[in-house]
Amino acid sequence: MSGFGDNLASGPALVAAGGALALGYALWEQMKFRWYRSDKNGNMLPGPSNVTPIIGGIVEMVKDPYGFWERQRLYSFPGMSWNSIVGIFTVFVTDPALSRYVFSHNSSDSLLLALHPNAEWILGKTNIAFMSGPEHKALRKSFLALFTRKALGLYVLKQDDVIRKHFTEWMQTSGPREIRPFIRDLNAYTSQEVFVGPYLDDPEEREKFSEAYRAMTDGFLAFPLLLPGTGVWKGRQGRQFIVKTLTRAAARSKVRMAGGQEPECLLDFWTKQILSDIKDAADAGQEAPFYADDKKIAETVMDFLFASQDASTASLVWTITLLAEHPDVLARVRDEQYRLRPNAEEPVTGDMLNEMHYTRQVVKEILRFRPAAPMVPMRAKAPFKLTETYTAPKGALIVPSLVAACKQGYSNPDSFDPDRFSPERAEDIKYASNFLVFGHGPHYCVGKEYAMNHLTVFLALLATSLDFPRIRSKVSDDIIYLPTLYPGDSIFNLSWRAKK
Repeated sequence: MSGFGDNLASGPALVAAGGALALGYALWEQMKFRWYRSDKNGNMLPGPSNVTPIIGGIVEMVKDPYGFWERQRLYSFPGMSWNSIVGIFTVFVTDPALSRYVFSHNSSDSLLLALHPNAEWILGKTNIAFMSGPEHKALRKSFLALFTRKALGLYVLKQDDVIRKHFTEWMQTSGPREIRPFIRDLNAYTSQEVFVGPYLDDPEEREKFSEAYRAMTDGFLAFPLLLPGTGVWKGRQGRQFIVKTLTRAAARSKVRMAGGQEPECLLDFWTKQILSDIKDAADAGQEAPFYADDKKIAETVMDFLFASQDASTASLVWTITLLAEHPDVLARVRDEQYRLRPNAEEPVTGDMLNEMHYTRQVVKEILRFRPAAPMVPMRAKAPFKLTETYTAPKGALIVPSLVAACKQGYSNPDSFDPDRFSPERAEDIKYASNFLVFGHGPHYCVGKEYAMNHLTVFLALLATSLDFPRIRSKVSDDIIYLPTLYPGDSIFNLSWRAKK
């Protein structure tokens, strides 16, 4: 008997047993996926006929993420297709109407956002992206005060000031430069100034705040491992410092707004609204809203800061890149800017933006042509009915494609053509339901107008302040995925533009 046990425990026997288990699991997984991709009529979702057991398409996705998802899009366009990502059954949605239907669900018994594997570690479990239900609705309702015409007008003046200062810094050095890190810093500083600027008044603390902010961003590109010294760990440490700093800022803002002073940043507009909500609750004999706590305010403002970073940076990079590649479009932007701002040193205002019809067409086309966030993964918390004949299984990833939506309906969708949004062609009205750049439903981007204004101010000042010929290389036409979309490179020679 002991001999049998010794033999069973021997190396070859264990290897054989392990191999049999792995083979059995692989066969079971293929059968499971075949069942998952079949609808009630026996039709199969388009996609790979077989996938690598356990790991699925992850190797291909890591090696060439943009190419992987483009091939996935072409399996069914418009429609749905399937794949496996590290053994997770994934449904890729390329139909705009179906994408809107998916985005309209946000609950623990239907679909919830499925962010990057590092998101919960870095952003924290209370991040607004993970919220659903009445609290999520109440919190978003309180944001209405942050994006009024008055608030947006104040933000535009700050955006103008920061952009001009960064242009001046850029011109302190000469020669070709990859513009992406410069734009990243410009965008980060703009967000800080607009959202909490008056409360980052200690230069040393502000520098630490910026370093913590970069650590959070870098943490999303790091291997998903939370140990001291790893990128994820540094990102989480960065969040903790930012939240502490913003908690103090929230307390200071409440004092200023209670004292009747005028708002100077997004945080002030929100704390003013929160003080009003606290009073309304007290008058009704109710507790203060959950988001009135200083730390909760801090966590939410941090969410705004982070949400405004990578996608906006990508869109700003595409702005300078696409305008350099389309001199005819740039010339028309310049003509409009010189007409509206004969004195280019005059600050851009919110009222001016309303007159920049062509410039805003260009911004909308940049966003349609190169959506910064190409997709938004959702996790099925229960079997989820996608069509009359197909239901995705519980645990599946359902991934609406913003890139796919923005390619449908529009004439010659693969061409960069701002005139599609002109009053004559009005494709922005005809195909408004396909313009899913800012999402749809409960998690629709509340900062849409802020983001659009930022791009418009940047483009207006770029066109009248700088000349920026692009230096092309063999990878210039590539698209890289970080996980927002960027050009393969964005190298420019910058120089001051002669004053007109």
